[in-house]
Amino acid sequence: MKKGLKRREVIVPSCANIVLPIALVLGAYIILHGHLSPGGGFQGGVLIAGSIAIVYVAYGGKKVSETFNPKRLKISENIGALGFVFLASLGIIYGTSFFRNVIYRGNAGKLYSSGTIFWMNFAVGYKVLAGIGFLIIVMLSSLSSDKEE
Repeated sequence: MKKGLKRREVIVPSCANIVLPIALVLGAYIILHGHLSPGGGFQGGVLIAGSIAIVYVAYGGKKVSETFNPKRLKISENIGALGFVFLASLGIIYGTSFFRNVIYRGNAGKLYSSGTIFWMNFAVGYKVLAGIGFLIIVMLSSLSSDKEE
């Protein structure tokens, strides 16, 4: 251990380096398999967005501001919402009802077995991870401004 480093400065980043990839992979897994198992876009998106809080706890607010761009997250949230609305509207485009499952469904039990539902789940996950990520950054920035006062 380097001279002058506190134990916390070694343990917390080391633990974050272990937990962060697990959280990201598990969140992606939950989003992709949401139509086959409990969970889905919302739960996986929140889990992935939680990685911002992990980075903050381990490395501080400066690393969060260097790594994550709030403007890009806001734009990504809008893209996710538009993607969801577009996928829901495919039923109307194909001449049936809103939210109708019109994309090829595949084989039951396989990863791509639900057609439009799979893509809607993905769009919700993308929107939630961007939206919750943006909210976490806003809350963390208010914490750092409180410390400066």
